[in-house]
Amino acid sequence: MSEDKELFGCDCDDDCDCGCDDHDEEIMTITLEDGTEVECAIISIFPVLGKDYIALLPIENQDDGEVFLYGFDEHEDGSFELLSIESDDEYEEVTKAFDEILDEAELDELLDEDDEEEIDEEDK
Repeated sequence: MSEDKELFGCDCDDDCDCGCDDHDEEIMTITLEDGTEVECAIISIFPVLGKDYIALLPIENQDDGEVFLYGFDEHEDGSFELLSIESDDEYEEVTKAFDEILDEAELDELLDEDDEEEIDEEDK
């Protein structure tokens, strides 16, 4: 079972990688440095160089393309902590890893569309 499945209690098959629609989108509210509260959808929790990170998409103004990246530390009691990414080098590594996740998701989506087109052509 992937770490995402353990975190969200997903009972989906092993191929979903918690990217399927078998459970509701996970939402969390974060407080920015200026005190503003922002509701965000959890895009992914992923490892980079032995640490976990989380990518959050603000629900309002999704068209902006802004994504929040934080360090992610899950405690044994199930609670978690968001950690600031302190150095430019660490931030660069995290953004590279997140970009790879996005690229894989786009590729998977394209492959799924190709499979659907093949099925439609076979039905003709």
